[in-house]
Order: sequence, then C-alpha cells, then structure tokens
Amino acid sequence: MDFAFDARTEELRERLLAFMEEYVYPAEPVAAEQRARLASPWDTPAVFGELKAEARRQGLWNLFFVDQHSLPGAGNGTGHGAGLTNLQYAPLAEITGRSPHLAPTATNCAAPDTGNMELLAQFGSEEQKKQWLEPLLEGEIRSAFAMTEPEVASSDATNVETRIERVGDEYVVTGRKWFISGAMNPDCKVFIVMGKTDPEGADPRRQQSMVLVPRDTPGVEVRRAMTVYGYEDHDHGGHAEVVFDGARVPAANLIGEEGGGFAIAQARLGPGRIHHCMRLIGMAERAIELMCRRAVERTAFGKPLAAQGVVQNWIADARVTVEQLRLLVLKTAWLMDTVGNRGAHTEIQAIKIATPRAVVRILDDAVQLHGAGGVSQDFPLAELWAAARTLRLADGPDEVHQRSLARRELRQYM
Repeated sequence: MDFAFDARTEELRERLLAFMEEYVYPAEPVAAEQRARLASPWDTPAVFGELKAEARRQGLWNLFFVDQHSLPGAGNGTGHGAGLTNLQYAPLAEITGRSPHLAPTATNCAAPDTGNMELLAQFGSEEQKKQWLEPLLEGEIRSAFAMTEPEVASSDATNVETRIERVGDEYVVTGRKWFISGAMNPDCKVFIVMGKTDPEGADPRRQQSMVLVPRDTPGVEVRRAMTVYGYEDHDHGGHAEVVFDGARVPAANLIGEEGGGFAIAQARLGPGRIHHCMRLIGMAERAIELMCRRAVERTAFGKPLAAQGVVQNWIADARVTVEQLRLLVLKTAWLMDTVGNRGAHTEIQAIKIATPRAVVRILDDAVQLHGAGGVSQDFPLAELWAAARTLRLADGPDEVHQRSLARRELRQYM
C-alpha cells in the first residue's frame, strides 16, 4: 500500500484548507444569521450560493466524482468531476468534514446527492443522466434517496413495502417513507425511490426496483420534517416523511432493470459509507482542536485545564484514535481503487463500525471539556455529536455490519 499522495492531491489539499479558512469557517455564523431571517427555514441562505461559486471558481467542485466516462467532457474543466481516486479524495473529504453542514454542499460533495449521482452515472440511462445527473453535477438541483420506512426494519432492504406497480407505460408508486434526507429543501427536485415491483418473487433480493419520481409528481407529499436528537438539520435539507399515494411516472424512469434495486442499493452504499467515514475524521480533528484551545484557555482548581491529567488523557487518546482510523480509512479507499468494492468488503464494514463509534467518544469528551458550552449552540460540538451518533444508524446500523463482517471471517473456518 502506498499512501503517499501525488502532487495534484497535495495541491488540492492546500487549496481546500485555504478555502476553509478564508470562506467556510467565517460563513458558519453568517449562514445561521441568514437562515433566521428567511421566510422558510428550509430555504437556502445566500451564503451557500457564494460558497459554491467560489469553490467552483477555485476548481474545488465535484471532488468525489470518480466516473469520468458517464458524461462527455467530464474531468476536462467542465466542472463534471475532478477525476480523483477514492484514495486521492479521502484527505479532501476529511477536510470538508471539519464543517459538515457547509463544506460538502459548497463543493457539491454532499450526501445524499453524491450517492445519487454515482448511482445515476453507473446505472442510469442516457436520458436519465441528461435530465437528472447533469443538473446535479452542475449544482442546479438537489435530490433524495427514499428507502427507509417507518413500518418495517429497513436495515434489511428486503423488508421495504412500498409498491412500484407497472401499469401500461407507467409505474405507480404507493408507500410511506421517512428520514429521507434532503427532502425538505425546495431545491430537491427528484426522489430515487426503492420499492417492490415483484413482492411475491421467489428470490427476496430480486423483488425490489428503483424509479425516479420528480418532486412535483401528483401523489407525492412531503409531509413533515423528522428531527435528529432535536435538530432539524436545515443545512442538509432536513430528513422528511414522504408519502407516495399512487404517484405515476413513465416506465422510462426505472433505473436499471426490474428486480435490480437491491443490487443497486448495495453498490450505492459502498462509496457512501467511506465518504461518511472520511468526513467523520475531519469532525474528530475539529473536536481535538477545540479541546486543546479550551484546555489552554480555562483554569479550574488553581491550574489550567491543560494541566489536568484527565484532560491530557482525553486529548492523547483522541489523537491515537484518529491516527488509527485514518489509516484504516485510507487502506479501505486504496482497496476500493485497486480491487473494487467487493474486494474491500471487510474493510468497508470495519470502518463503518469503528469510525462513528470512536468519533462519538471523542466528541463526547470534547463536550465534557466545554461544560455547559459543549451542549449549547455557541459551539459546534453538540450538533457534531448528534450527526456522528446518527451515522451509527445511517447506511445500516453497527450490528448489521458486525454481522456481515463476522460471517465473512467465520466462512474461512467452516
């Protein structure tokens, strides 16, 4: 394994770090102030548009987008993609994770759009790419991925109950989804919906399909925003409950083939998991920075917090943990580039288990060190903690990945 980054990646790192310092961090309070004055909290503050324009001007745009063959002109300065490998993208995603509510959106590298763009690039028809992928890559629209349902254990995708029924030249979509990230944003123009086209099929993993459902389709109702530990995550576009009540779309809106939904979902989750883990390391780095600043600025019981043994232990443990996690994530990215997602299965599962769990602990120590301030809106720690804790459920709970990883380990002894 060679984790030495090439000159281009190092140059992008330096430019992205400078972009964060000069534009993103100063924009954090500005975004909060602007949102407070908006007619709807789901509208996008103007500062986001300014950040996106500057990121694009600096060539810090679509850094995640690996597929350079899905669109004509991709990777040649048109803005469609940077042409980076997973290993090259990893240190850049980590940097954006230091401000997860602004930086990924500013660089057009925010979930769920990233996964949806990769899905369309890999499985979409030429017409689907023209209608939906190109505007997403240009940052003109947002999207959502509708899989999770309130009535079933959606960690097992074979459980989804939403019905996608072929009627003539159309598909009729009926079902109820929730925690559909990004759906409250009015710029979210399309849903990728997972449902069953063959609910009685013999193979439970061939019953599901995916269709594109435009937001303005009759029968689509974005019903309410779901909170996450009390946060509405306005900057992410919220996490909505969405009802599809006989929504009709053309048969051409099917992604891939009927019965291919489960396999497509698995392909989508690989990069999505590693992108989350990359950004989590950036969140941990920001927590360490805040801990260190707080420790040297505050005094308790006659000496600086930095001189307290327990504080020193927190900071030391955090540093060791982050260095370990980073190496595991980089190894995973390298394997995905060299042997593919299937060959990196064990490592993808491992980082999904280890990274959110460890980062939650680091953030918890950082909150403790900040006292009352740590749970307040005056520091980003409480919101970062909520986001990291949620990622122990998003893209599948820890226990699902542990089950899969253990089965793979045991198989060689059976």
